[in-house]
Amino acid sequence: MKIGIDARMYGSKQGGLGRYIEQLILHLEKIDTQNEYIVFLRSENWDKFLPTNPKFKKVLADVPWYGWKEQLLLPGIIKKQKLDLMHFPHWNVPLFFRGDFVVTTHDLLLLHYPSRQASTLGPIKYWIKNFFFKITLNRATKRAAKIITVSQFSKQDIIQTLKINPRRIAVTLLSPLPISTVYNPPFSLHDKYDIHKPYWLYVGVAYPHKNLEKLIAAWKIFSQKNTDYQLVLVGKTNFFYKRLAQQVKQAKIPDVIFADYVPDTELAELYQNASLYVFPSLYEGFGLPPLEAMQYDLPVISSNATCLPEILSDAALYFDPKNERELVAKAELAISDEVTRTRLIENGHKILGKYSWDTTAKQTLRIYEEMAKISG
Repeated sequence: MKIGIDARMYGSKQGGLGRYIEQLILHLEKIDTQNEYIVFLRSENWDKFLPTNPKFKKVLADVPWYGWKEQLLLPGIIKKQKLDLMHFPHWNVPLFFRGDFVVTTHDLLLLHYPSRQASTLGPIKYWIKNFFFKITLNRATKRAAKIITVSQFSKQDIIQTLKINPRRIAVTLLSPLPISTVYNPPFSLHDKYDIHKPYWLYVGVAYPHKNLEKLIAAWKIFSQKNTDYQLVLVGKTNFFYKRLAQQVKQAKIPDVIFADYVPDTELAELYQNASLYVFPSLYEGFGLPPLEAMQYDLPVISSNATCLPEILSDAALYFDPKNERELVAKAELAISDEVTRTRLIENGHKILGKYSWDTTAKQTLRIYEEMAKISG
């Protein structure tokens, strides 16, 4: 087969989706010497992927996602490669694309949280964007030869919300980046990030569904009686992080560090030195950062929403994401109770064995091969 993969979001700068694309391709390289792969990249991440398998070829598709160029230009770029199968690792399949494809639908976040609070667009532009999102998502899931998703929660959500036949959906779990692939250069947390106390850690974006305003509310309660900790938020500075930082400043909430985007080479150091990892999200299709934290013997407290109990199992303390006082109580327990900390860390090691990018790649390759048999 000649298989295409839309890798325009390749790389950790694009969050969990970018990491998924990156690790899937890198592990497919290791296990597949039979099929030919065309990896479509943008100029900004062209040098991030350096093929080590001669069956993998890069093609420039310097087309922004979600806009009209994606709809009109990307299908032509793909068509030139004469593929047998295309893999779109996100729901944004061009409406004019013609050909066999599989699509990865990680979650239905934008259907469940279609709030303008999560957008910087004005009301008219937002309505238009949301309208075309629904059309694109529905068309992609209806036309796909197979839908891949990342948890049983997301599978059931797709079945119930989009009325999709369960047999058309396959679950392939994600996995944290192995520690062995990360190099930790010596640097001072104090000098680089102004971290000079024990700290809670959050890694991720600041969109409203991530519930960071409630985390800040919980931190305000905690910091009033615990002045010897800091809260460190790691995520690329954008409109939402800037808005959150302004709220923290206006409310004069102490000891909150906005670390901006942190490369993998330094992120390991932040995980290793934290006292607690906190994940307050209202909605997730998977939930990768808490698993990454567990690799570093870091106790995790998490929202009990959506897929998180499924993914994190008994390796986290759970709280109602709408209850900041419950969050504080679970944080205090995870920090101060040594028996609880030890149990969470040990359980974290056990559940990490369930997750492997090698397994994800093998399962995805089997899906490609099944589609080839059907179309052949």
